[in-house]
Amino acid sequence: MIRRWSVAATALTATAAGVLTPTAAYASPPGTKDVTAVMFEWNFASVAKECTNTLGPAGYGYVQVSPPAEHIQGAQWWTSYQPVSYKIAGRLGDRTAFQNMVNTCHAAGVKVVVDTVVNHMSAGSGTGTGGSSYSKYNYPGLYSSYDFDNCTSQITNYQDRWNVQNCELVGLADLDTGESYVRGAIAGYMNDLLSLGVDGFRIDAAKHIPAADLANIKSRLTNTSVYWKQEVIYGSGEAVQPTEYTGNGDVQEFRYAYDLKRVFNNENLAYLKNYGEGWGYMSSSVSGVFVDNHDTERNGSTLNYKDGANYTLANVFMLAYPYGAPDINSAYEWSDTDAGPPNGGTVNACWQDGWKCQHKWPEIQRMVAFRNATRGEAVTNWWDNGADAIAFGRGSKGYVAINHESGSLTRTYQTSLPAGTYCNVQNNTTVSVNSSGQFSATLGSNTALAIYAGKSSC
Repeated sequence: MIRRWSVAATALTATAAGVLTPTAAYASPPGTKDVTAVMFEWNFASVAKECTNTLGPAGYGYVQVSPPAEHIQGAQWWTSYQPVSYKIAGRLGDRTAFQNMVNTCHAAGVKVVVDTVVNHMSAGSGTGTGGSSYSKYNYPGLYSSYDFDNCTSQITNYQDRWNVQNCELVGLADLDTGESYVRGAIAGYMNDLLSLGVDGFRIDAAKHIPAADLANIKSRLTNTSVYWKQEVIYGSGEAVQPTEYTGNGDVQEFRYAYDLKRVFNNENLAYLKNYGEGWGYMSSSVSGVFVDNHDTERNGSTLNYKDGANYTLANVFMLAYPYGAPDINSAYEWSDTDAGPPNGGTVNACWQDGWKCQHKWPEIQRMVAFRNATRGEAVTNWWDNGADAIAFGRGSKGYVAINHESGSLTRTYQTSLPAGTYCNVQNNTTVSVNSSGQFSATLGSNTALAIYAGKSSC
């Protein structure tokens, strides 16, 4: 199952679909709010409450929930990524809880994306979380051995397209997505989720499904322009590349997260001046970005909550800088990388029982409104000290400064903001911008400053 795989081996996820009204496939999520809170292994009742209490008021546009389909039994988190049927009957809640979550989040102004596992089924046999009996290659009423790829060995060669897309990811039964029946069954699952009001899908392990197969599945949906975000991990020289999938929708740009770790841990923030396309990444308009996700925080390829200020400031930078559509990973503490969610996914309160609630860290949460307020504005007035202190504006709408040096920094910054008083949302102090667009401030080591038009009082 999905445990401690290498960066080359992708993660797994489960499915859901969504309903939007646009006529074309969207790259970045449509609308004025493009930040997604990824509530990893939160149960649906807890997600619903958080939509009302935090996500909606903070300005999050989307919440992403973990795979809702019935899956193998077990306490480990990765059991959610081994579906055994397409019934909504996993550990995180039943169909009623899922429907209530969607309705509650919508009422709070938050759209719902479902992590969708459609590349594969399970690795073993038994009884699923919803009572369904199954064995590898046989899922009664859904799939039989004829519906799986002929290659029953594990993927071993990422330079071989056929091996990557026809053999088994960490031993999981690989669906033959070239078959019309399989495509129809997957689309049926996603259409069921759409009928419940889902607004988008994250396609887990998309690299292991030919892009044309995914395009065919998407064409069968009741809403063919639903938001679509695909997990295709970049690997230099690999046979399957992320750019193959951009015709279907967004693709997650893993290099963004890998490089942020290197820059914040070992290099200079000054290098981030042309971050994004300037680093050879995909176009901003088709890229999903993140500091960490459930796989990378465990396999060490990115920063994670254990990295303290480096992690916090990397999230601040991501939300301030106009590249891609950002995900904020919100999960739980772990020492055992296989460990499942505390309390079976029930979150009684943030920062209790091991729940980290990164989406609610003040330095991160307050940047969501900054991002919404500055959307569409280019980077202006860039400044850096050649090392680990940077600052930049977002046109006449906002300005951010990050001090990643070991000591405090005092200087005068040049902005394009109108004169006035602004709230530094990083620490709820006020900043006065003069008629020349300048302000002076002292930033302590590993702190940031962020101000934006429309936020004058703290």
